[in-house]
Amino acid sequence: MQRAVPLLAASLLLLAAAATFPVARGHNITKILAQHPEFSTFNHYLSATHLANEINRRLTITVLAVDNAGMSDLLAKHLSLLTLRNVLSLHILSDYYSSRKLHQLSRGSTISSSVFQSSGHAPGTTGYINITDHRRGKVTFITEDAGGAPPAVLVKSLKEIPYNISILQISTILSSPEAEAPVAAPAPVNLTVLLAKKGCKAFADLLLASPDVLQIFEDNLDVGLTVFCPSDGAVRAFGPKYKNLTVDGKASLLLYHGVPAYYSPQLLKTNNGFFTTLATTSRNKNFHYTVRTDGDAITVKTRVVTATITSTILDQDPDAVYAINKVLQPRELFKIPEVVEADAPAPASKKSKHAAAGPEESPADEEASDNSALSLSAAGRWLTAAMAATLAAAVIVVV
Repeated sequence: MQRAVPLLAASLLLLAAAATFPVARGHNITKILAQHPEFSTFNHYLSATHLANEINRRLTITVLAVDNAGMSDLLAKHLSLLTLRNVLSLHILSDYYSSRKLHQLSRGSTISSSVFQSSGHAPGTTGYINITDHRRGKVTFITEDAGGAPPAVLVKSLKEIPYNISILQISTILSSPEAEAPVAAPAPVNLTVLLAKKGCKAFADLLLASPDVLQIFEDNLDVGLTVFCPSDGAVRAFGPKYKNLTVDGKASLLLYHGVPAYYSPQLLKTNNGFFTTLATTSRNKNFHYTVRTDGDAITVKTRVVTATITSTILDQDPDAVYAINKVLQPRELFKIPEVVEADAPAPASKKSKHAAAGPEESPADEEASDNSALSLSAAGRWLTAAMAATLAAAVIVVV
């Protein structure tokens, strides 16, 4: 008994420590579906239409997946990729529906909004999905404009992460004449011409003076690009600093204003956090910044400067361009400004100038924190197992 008491006390301490470890969050639809080869075609077109990114960025969502046979019926219609995006966006619901929740619908039915409805391409109510729980456990899904087509039937649940993401298999593709209507291809984007017309001519001129950098921007236009373009006044004010940079420094600074992914205004507001830029390479994993929502404003914050988005120049998937009021300065090229407290004596501290910049962590620091959180999560699981083993040992000693 005397030996058991210390063991039990240690176990309680382990339990208390494990309870403080953070829980890893997030989901990746591509990785989840990769575990189910019978949905490989559906998975492929989620990526090809950029809907996979849309799914991964949302906190609460339901995906109605169709197997390869069902996708073959859809592909036989020879729809364009843009039209396929509209059809597949019908299968992404803006709410969480587990299989259990579907069988507990109030009055046996409900109407859910789809990503197609919220995209702005669905006229009227055509982007809403009617969900009905029938007798004997049958659940059906049908669009508002099905045009006489039979509803799709729930087959089974593939993956459920409570209140985050639910992936359900349905029998067939949801039918919608509006979603299947031909979509005209958008006109090619001439980035520098667009920037020059929208108050960013000075930045456009810098890109034109750096052909290799401009080519990197243009190469990303077809696959996904977000550009934060400083205004002409901001570029002029920054001119002396820009001239003092090396050739490589100038290239990195320009690339720092591009993100190799499409972020609509809504996605910027709902997906605050670190953004990898065109300046980030496999060898140099820095050159990040943080996007934050501050009331109705959206800010882009480096460790050196904070810029505010002043207008949306282009929002046309897969590209977005935003005007900002300052040139983005990466900490890799510029010194972090010191923060001086007004009317207060300087603290007697040996902290570095970097530490005086404020409580916000740098991208590298916060990345380390993220990695630490994942490591701590794993450690938490190990400690839980260790606690169980310790408790078992304590019981044996008591006996």
